[in-house]
Order: sequence, then C-alpha cells, then structure tokens
Amino acid sequence: MSRPVFRFAPSPNGQLHLGHARSALINDALSRASGGRLLLRIEDIDATRCRPEFETGIYEDFAWLGLDWEQPVRRQSQHFADYRSALARLETLDLIYPSFETRGDIRRAVAERSGWPSDPDGAPLFPFSRAAMSAAERARRVAAGEPYALRLDMARAVETAVAVAGPLGWQEVEAAGGTTRLVAADPLAWGDVILARKEVPTSYHLAVVVDDALQGVTHVVRGADLKAATSVHRLLQVLLGLPAPLYTHHALLLDAEGRKLSKSIGSQSLAALRAGGMSPAEVRRTALEGLR
Repeated sequence: MSRPVFRFAPSPNGQLHLGHARSALINDALSRASGGRLLLRIEDIDATRCRPEFETGIYEDFAWLGLDWEQPVRRQSQHFADYRSALARLETLDLIYPSFETRGDIRRAVAERSGWPSDPDGAPLFPFSRAAMSAAERARRVAAGEPYALRLDMARAVETAVAVAGPLGWQEVEAAGGTTRLVAADPLAWGDVILARKEVPTSYHLAVVVDDALQGVTHVVRGADLKAATSVHRLLQVLLGLPAPLYTHHALLLDAEGRKLSKSIGSQSLAALRAGGMSPAEVRRTALEGLR
C-alpha cells in the first residue's frame, strides 16, 4: 500500500508568517501520524513578485521549525511544459479561449451593470461572453501579438465534466475529528476563470492541479480561504483525467482586527519572530493555538 503524500506549497513573494507555519505544521503532523511523506513545493510562477531571497527564507524557516521535506523541491517555474500540455488538452476539448479585455474594460462593464455578481473571492465575474467574438477573430488577434488571457469556458467545461463524471464534488476530511464528507462543487460560481496568460503559461488553478497529480499528492491540507477554489480544481481534475486527493481546509489565524494573516497587510514574519527571540517551540504553540 502506498504511503500518503502531503505537501506545503508557498509562494516566494514575501516572508512566511504564522499562518504559513500553521499550515506547514499541520501537514507535518498529519504526514508523521499516517507514516506519509511531506513535500515542499515552490509556487513561483509570478516572476514579477517572486524573489530568490524569499525562497531561501522559506527553507530557513522550515529548518528552524524542525520540519523535514523531501528532495528535490518542485519549483513551478521549471515545469511550464507540464502546464502547456494540460492547456493543450483543454484546447482539444474546445474549453478555453483567449480574451483581450483589460482590467479597465472589466471594471467599466461591471460598473454599468447594477448588482453584477462576484466570485467567492469577491472579484466580479467576467462580464463578457465568449460568443461575442468569433474564433477566427480571436486567432487573428493572438497571431498579431496582442496581450491576452486564456479563460476556461466555464459553462461548457461543467457540462463536459458532468457528462463524464456526474455531479461534481470532493471528499473533505474535517480538521477536527477526521470525519469525511462529500462537498458539492460549484465551479459556475467562479465564471470564466483565467488559466494562463500570453506571457505566463499557467495560473494558480491550473498549476496546483497538475502539480498535485504529477507529485502523487493524496492529501491536500490548506487554509479555509482556499476551500471555495476546490470547486475549480475538482472540475479541472475531471477534465484532465487526474486523480482527486482528499481535502482538508483548516481554520485561519486572524490578527487583532479579525483579518487573516497575509503578506499583503504586513503580518509579522517568522523571520522577525525569530530575530525577536521567539523560539521554535513558542511559534509552534502560537501557530496551532485554538485548533483541536
């Protein structure tokens, strides 16, 4: 019987904080308890924000916390060919299309439509239709070198996936108690999500699904803020013929204002806590406080 495989997959676009420590420590504990393996994956597809010093910091933080990880570490920027292959399969199924609308175009279109819906992350759904432009015109504009995003035709993708696998859902293992339940997926709530751009041949949604399958990940344990995105991931797994891991979405650490810890709001980093004299044991206790 194969061993369970867990993974922690940070982006090197800033320093890790206590929220990252919580997720890494939970993955480590579950992998040890099950006799499994723990992988570290570097999600560095954003070349404009990811920096080598932040990747080095991830390794230093992991080692300081006493966590072990398997080698070699998978770095997404070294595997763009894998994501291109996945896109090619979706293109064969006629499920992706290039869109040329800018963020400004989207803002203006949404402003003109009262009550326009948002996705689970709070961003407005893509307000344009694939049918508004012919495939020939889209191909012409791509050939002309115009910037574009490759979007998933969500309605068609869901119809295709349901025809293959029936109603979409995933197995969620509850963080408290370990019971498993089926969660219904709702990928339509995300609209026509971006899977790649002209200059970057993947997005988070596509890369994470491809990587988990190629690395044999059996248990995806991550923060509750990513639970809704699992609907998109489960859809892509069906469309690409990939296995479905078990999922656990643990509670997030919040700051004094009730906000989730984040690099973007300047949450105190593990490196700063270390420099301030906090011990690894204290970080472990703080990161896991309140979890059962």
